[in-house]
Amino acid sequence: MSTKSIDRDDSKRLMVFAGTSSKALGAQIGSRLGIELGEVIIQRFQDGEIYVRFEESIRGADIFLVQSTSTPVNDSLMELLIMINAAKLASAHRITAVMPWYGYSRQDKKSSPREPITARLVAQLLEAAGVDRVLTMDLHAGQIQGFFQIPVDHMTATPILADHFMERQFAGDFPEGLVVVSPDAGRAKLANHFAEKLGARLAVLAKQRPEHNTAEITFLIGDVEGKAALLIDDMIDTAGTLCAGAAVVKKAGATKVLAAATHGIFSGKAFDRLEESVIEEIVVTDTIPVPEGSAGGKIQILSVDRILSDTIHNVFCDESVSEIFAGENQLF
Repeated sequence: MSTKSIDRDDSKRLMVFAGTSSKALGAQIGSRLGIELGEVIIQRFQDGEIYVRFEESIRGADIFLVQSTSTPVNDSLMELLIMINAAKLASAHRITAVMPWYGYSRQDKKSSPREPITARLVAQLLEAAGVDRVLTMDLHAGQIQGFFQIPVDHMTATPILADHFMERQFAGDFPEGLVVVSPDAGRAKLANHFAEKLGARLAVLAKQRPEHNTAEITFLIGDVEGKAALLIDDMIDTAGTLCAGAAVVKKAGATKVLAAATHGIFSGKAFDRLEESVIEEIVVTDTIPVPEGSAGGKIQILSVDRILSDTIHNVFCDESVSEIFAGENQLF
């Protein structure tokens, strides 16, 4: 029978709430934990200001706020900050922000003069709002963990994605063999780890980025001729880089091109680009909601609810988080 909370012998209570960008994922997490999502009112005033009120007592509770800071990014982030502040003022025992997608993570350093480091700014805003802990997934850069003065649990969807393609291999979907392709040198470690899990070979694309959301593929390192190619990355945003890389790989002789990423942002004309591209299938997770049937039905969505619910359970019970991933949740 579903309840509103989980009680421990020391009277500690676990409660889970979800923001508007992660309602469906939050409900799945609650279901796996055997509890109902907590009730919270989230409304917008006419001028766009956000109002939050918890509909039940959270005094002394260990609460987890599930919210991806996805489109609209600024609204989602502000909503999370206000939820944290409301929980702090309502005397929650411990507040954990569960951020499957950490917005502004790409601005993690100064690449040019007079630029901000907004990934660090978001960390400071979360701490200022009163959060005690952050759970996040597949950060764009490992150094973001160092922007916090509080514990950060980093999870990865790599096992879910790897298992999916392993099952495909066992089913005989890639009789020609599989090559894992990194979209750039920075993701080579992740791609290599993925290739080892699948028993596949590795190839790397070299690219230049003249401006934001624009990439030029210069050359391919590795042999993909006569093989199925799997492009792996942490996110797909406008899909420009992915589609350009897929075209290079296909031209180099790959029999088919597939793609996988944890975060499907899909902004701008991403769906149109993917539908028109040589990519036959795109596999992403539900860290960010994706409309069904997008990109001509090429997109397949895997859920991270089990990983998130297991992590929340272990944090609540003061057990190891890294054991869930056998210590492989730091892939930088």
